[in-house]
Amino acid sequence: MSFPLFLAPMAGVTDVIFRQLCKEQGADVLTTEFVSADGILHRNERTREYIEFDPALERPLGVQLFGGEPARLAEAARAVIDWVRPDFIDLNFGCPVNKVVSKNGGSSLLRDCPLLERVALAVVEAGSAAGVPVTAKIRIGWDEKSINAPQVARLLENSGVQRLAVHGRTKAQGYSGEANWDVIAEVAAAVKIPVIGNGDIASAHDVKHRRDTAGVAGVMIGRAAMTAPWIFSQTKAYLATGEMPPAPGLEERWAMILRHCRLAVARRRHGGERAAMSSMRARLMAYTRGMEGGRNLRGQLSHVSSITEMEDIATRHLDEHKIAGEVATLV
Repeated sequence: MSFPLFLAPMAGVTDVIFRQLCKEQGADVLTTEFVSADGILHRNERTREYIEFDPALERPLGVQLFGGEPARLAEAARAVIDWVRPDFIDLNFGCPVNKVVSKNGGSSLLRDCPLLERVALAVVEAGSAAGVPVTAKIRIGWDEKSINAPQVARLLENSGVQRLAVHGRTKAQGYSGEANWDVIAEVAAAVKIPVIGNGDIASAHDVKHRRDTAGVAGVMIGRAAMTAPWIFSQTKAYLATGEMPPAPGLEERWAMILRHCRLAVARRRHGGERAAMSSMRARLMAYTRGMEGGRNLRGQLSHVSSITEMEDIATRHLDEHKIAGEVATLV
């Protein structure tokens, strides 16, 4: 992997099915959505589902942990390694969500570098004993007045963290505003470990631009993959040839959406088809962005509860698109 493409860990999104779909499209490295150290140590069934993966289809894969107690995080890392043997453990020092921050997890540790260092040291020690490397993901700082990503990066490097992903926003920004790639570039120049840039990567052109200008060792793609998982295959082709391949046609897009739905229903352990399709609705909203008639589609999909309904919606949309194309040709 000369310039690897990472699928960003996203809560409620990067489950085993979506990870596999993105891997098929060319994602090089996968990470589970974050799980709490407490959830791991309580051996919660839902937490176990979060960290399960198919070794034949998803490697290399890391399990992302969050928490603010070094000893418990180290114990959780050992438990994860014992359960599923991931390729790496990833520490979440970047999540801006208040319910995580209020528990002294995620980006809250950017305000407490001594604690962040103790967490990193404890988990690195636990991982090293089992031969599993530890990576981390951070934001550039708590807010615009306290941007400290280069310093945090050096601290993590000295703690034994072997790769660092940097989201170019502060905790205060959440997911608004623009990612600051100048700071990401500063981080890449400040440490010797690989730095993976994350934030506002929406196309293969964005990937190439950041590869050429930010000094990063790879990029991490999040929200753009939710709408267009083929961004990975397009980017691979563009980086290799300099030519942008066409995006999948409407039929191919619907085939992927329907496959995702069928896989979700087949994997659902509780609640059956209706529950599986209900949980898919937010994902379906993302898939329809940019589609002709997307607003009307999203209205239909917001109530979908079965594969049969999905197939009917897809058939109608494809027929409407075909008729519109024929009319345009005649005109």
